[in-house]
Amino acid sequence: MLIMDYLERNARYYGQETALVEFSPTDAHDNAKTWREYRLIESTNDAPLRREISWLDFDRRTNRFANLLLSRGVKRGTKVGILLMNCLEWLPIYFGILKAGCIAVPLNFRYSSDEIKYCLDLADVEILAFGPEFISRMDLIAHDIPKVRMLFFVGKDGPAYTEDCLELMSYCSSNPPPIEMKEDDYAAIYFSSGTTGFPKAILHDHRSLLCACDVEQKHHSQSREDVFLCIPPLYHTGAKMHWFGSLKSGSKAVLLRGVKPKWILRTISEEHCTIVWLLVPWAQDLLDAIDAGKVNLDDYELDQWRLMHIGAQPVPPSLIHRWKKVFPHHQYDTNYGLSESIGPGCVHLGVENIHKVGAIGKAGFQWETKIVTPDGTEVAKGDVGELIVRGPGVMLCYYKNPEATAEVLKDGWLYTGDMAREDEDGFIYLVDRKKDVIITGGENLYPVQIEDFLRAFTKIKDVAVIGLPDARLGEIAAAIIEIKEDETCTEEEINAFCESMPRYKRPRKIIFDKVPRNPTGKIEKPVLREKYCHGRLVESQITG
Repeated sequence: MLIMDYLERNARYYGQETALVEFSPTDAHDNAKTWREYRLIESTNDAPLRREISWLDFDRRTNRFANLLLSRGVKRGTKVGILLMNCLEWLPIYFGILKAGCIAVPLNFRYSSDEIKYCLDLADVEILAFGPEFISRMDLIAHDIPKVRMLFFVGKDGPAYTEDCLELMSYCSSNPPPIEMKEDDYAAIYFSSGTTGFPKAILHDHRSLLCACDVEQKHHSQSREDVFLCIPPLYHTGAKMHWFGSLKSGSKAVLLRGVKPKWILRTISEEHCTIVWLLVPWAQDLLDAIDAGKVNLDDYELDQWRLMHIGAQPVPPSLIHRWKKVFPHHQYDTNYGLSESIGPGCVHLGVENIHKVGAIGKAGFQWETKIVTPDGTEVAKGDVGELIVRGPGVMLCYYKNPEATAEVLKDGWLYTGDMAREDEDGFIYLVDRKKDVIITGGENLYPVQIEDFLRAFTKIKDVAVIGLPDARLGEIAAAIIEIKEDETCTEEEINAFCESMPRYKRPRKIIFDKVPRNPTGKIEKPVLREKYCHGRLVESQITG
């Protein structure tokens, strides 16, 4: 079986039912449309508020794009790139690539022109479909990407160097192409988050995609009655693999192109969403808006909302305790994963384990886990080591990078680079990224632990802890603190709050600044290190 079989089944049995809804906020005062808060995204003002497609239309569009590719002479294994914002066209194009026997290569919508060019070259992309938000970036490189032989424009009035994708698809057959594939055929190349420099290309086969589909539906019990609200970008494994649960259950999903609290609540209310996956900043913003009276829960129909889950980064326990006070009837879950393990689910908390808030959980469905020393020996329970995982969703390799592959794939185990510990009940807790551990005066400091502590301070919106060079101690912990809107805070207040923390763990520097995060919610610590570790201004210092 292949993941495309679920799409064809849904078209056959639920053809006239809604598969996908695209909801595009248009309130100029919120500046929420099309993820415009992220740099490089151009404004497109012609998108309607709401569009939808049925399962039958979804499958037909998929077949048309597959047949368009085949009409251009593509061969099995041809790499086809996708550079689109979340939209109704995204998933049919993705599945069309798979049905044509090609390899889908989704691209991060925040990539600069240089990064787009780098990734297209690294992945050997021959065909690229892109949308109107990316015209200015593509203009800079369109004539300097020699491996790319076709540029399809998904929208109206594309540049002269492109072809009109949607018009060409309209002339293609909506019947499935006669392409036979197997589970071990190559399916997709994803890119690492790029928070440590240019990203690596991650190759997965069809077995990986099917694993993600089965894992997500098993963990969250999606049924035909569920409605999944998808806000994160589809280029990322996390968003897409969570949607795979909707695909397997044949249930509706909503793509929301905006992250403001009132748009999230409005969409949940109007589309009757039952499952919502939030990133930490969005959950915090939503709670802050409720506390500040900027949104009134009585204005929305939310009784059907059954599950809120968070992933992509460590989740502060204080956030979940706060959430449960506002939404006591919600089930809560968190998933852990990497693009190298086909996104979320290789570790899973489970809605029945709310008493273990702070843990990422146990090995997910079809997965195994270990916590090991650098030589691969398992550590004792309670001790810190590197988390490694094994299962049918582990990547095949870093494409064209055998050295990097050998560093993380050993005897079928994926070395995650995350430091973790396991409690007496077998639940795993993330401690920090291996590369982010701060060694100060011979002591190991784990920034996530300090960040979780500081987030309990009510005036703090977000915090990131990094190591700064120190002549005496080697490194010291610096806390970059973002204060909530309409709040003021002093260094003395932070110091006083930290007095209950062991002295060696207290941050030695306090910096009031915004905490940069990428579209999947991960803190961009290399950005902060570049800013504060190279002789730039540090606003204040804790002495002693």
